[in-house]
Amino acid sequence: MNKADLVKRMAEIAGTTKANAEKLLDAFMQAVEEAIAKEDKVVLVGFGTFQVAKRAERSGRNPRTGAPLKIPAKKVVKFSPGKKLESAVK
Repeated sequence: MNKADLVKRMAEIAGTTKANAEKLLDAFMQAVEEAIAKEDKVVLVGFGTFQVAKRAERSGRNPRTGAPLKIPAKKVVKFSPGKKLESAVK
């Protein structure tokens, strides 16, 4: 499912127009992005949690040459699904 499919389905479920559903989806994505940029956790009970995690520096290998190298530490966004979302997959 891509964004257009999601917008169409959201409009059907909410009984609204596609344009309104797209505005709401864009607002949701912007709100999550702003919260993650401030390293806040976004918890949607039953659906899941978006949060920033810190990945430590680690060693790796250059796939071409096999030479060892250091992979620098960085921050990554993680999503942990909630119980309701996990049960939908089962």
